[in-house]
Amino acid sequence: MATLVVTYVAQPGATFDRDYYVNVHLPLAAKHFGPAGMTGSQALFPLAPDAPTLCVGLLTFTDAAALGAAMQVAGAGEVMADVANFTNVQPTAVAMA
Repeated sequence: MATLVVTYVAQPGATFDRDYYVNVHLPLAAKHFGPAGMTGSQALFPLAPDAPTLCVGLLTFTDAAALGAAMQVAGAGEVMADVANFTNVQPTAVAMA
């Protein structure tokens, strides 16, 4: 199994639409990355309002090869472009095994 950890760091003026992220963005990722081997997703939100992180998204894949393949699918650009629809924060992503 491989996991893509996507972090959205809080900063002054940051916006983040949790509802959109959970109900639109993660299903969009599943639509495009699922055929390449994405097996699930999870959104983690901090309990403290002044936390240094707005959200951590976890996308799980069957293995590292599936994660790499998912990033190359035709719809990957659509998933990345959708970020602007729910936040003004540039996410950071790290692949983990």
